[in-house]
Amino acid sequence: MFKELDMVVLIHDKKEHGLKKGDLGTIVHLYSNKKAMEVEFVAASGKTVAVLTLTPKDIHPMAKNEILHVRGFATA
Repeated sequence: MFKELDMVVLIHDKKEHGLKKGDLGTIVHLYSNKKAMEVEFVAASGKTVAVLTLTPKDIHPMAKNEILHVRGFATA
């Protein structure tokens, strides 16, 4: 279902990383068991906000009929 470089959508907030439901990330590594993946979240500047180990319960593939949305991100 998932593969490396897929754009995915976060299903729920990750407050400890400043991420919110609906944020877009990219799968940068898919573990061989396919039960977990590393997902990178990047600001418009190109700076990495977070790289998280997530499971399919945390994300869903971006659908072709979804619209992109922009929001501000507070940096530490």
